[in-house]
Formats: sequence, structure tokens, C-alpha cells
Amino acid sequence: MPHQPMQEQAAAAETRALDTLRGRFVRGEVFAEDCPSREILRHVTSRWGGLTLMALSEGTLRFSELRAKIRGVSERMLSQTLDTLEADGLVSRRSYPVVPPRVEYTLTPLGAELAPRLIALADWIETNIWRVMDARNPQATEPR
Repeated sequence: MPHQPMQEQAAAAETRALDTLRGRFVRGEVFAEDCPSREILRHVTSRWGGLTLMALSEGTLRFSELRAKIRGVSERMLSQTLDTLEADGLVSRRSYPVVPPRVEYTLTPLGAELAPRLIALADWIETNIWRVMDARNPQATEPR
């Protein structure tokens, strides 16, 4: 390998490391304390992570459009959430060299595969919200 440029050697080493990691984790074990899938689960099921992925399932959005759609999220929190989801390979960021700056976000194929599962969870919650609320406060539904 002495003739390979340094960049190619680093990329090859990274590929070997990922292959080794993939071999160890055929499937995540989310109940195991040190399983990396727990971190991903935390990212996608966080309040802003889940809402961001669901919002982007409808198509590409600019930062301001995304923030308007996800009411209540601060700029800072949305920015952190997008950075995290991008690092996880779920969201893609595209920046255009224009003034004022224009940045668009879209789901990657991996994010597009995940989003319907989150939407199904949100649908279940919205369909059963009154049952959950009744369970929280059973006295509210008892006849007086």
C-alpha cells in the first residue's frame, strides 16, 4: 500500500473498521446497555427528532419552513436536531451559495425508510389520546 495516497489509505482503514463493526452488530440489541442503537433510538424518538423526521417526510423544506411547521421549537434546538439527524444519516442538508443563504433539508433513503414508522406511532397516539388521558385521570371519567 505504499503507493496509495494518504486519503485513500484513510478511507480504506475506515471501511475496514466499519466492516468489523457491522460484523459485530448484525442487529442491534437495544436492551443491552452499551448498544449503539440506544443512541439512535433516543435521537429519533426525542420530541424534536421525531417531529422533524415526520415533517420532512412530506418533502424538502428550508430551515424557516421546517421551524414554522414544527411550532414551539427554537432555532437553536432545531439546528442541533438537524445536525444530529444528519450525522445519523437520516437527513441531508443542501446549502446554496446565494445571498441570503438558502439551506434545504430532506430525508435520506434511510430517513425515508424510518419516517413511516414514526408516523404510524404518532397516528396511534393521536387516535388513542383520549384513552391515554382517561388512564392518567380515571376520576375524570367516573359518573358523579
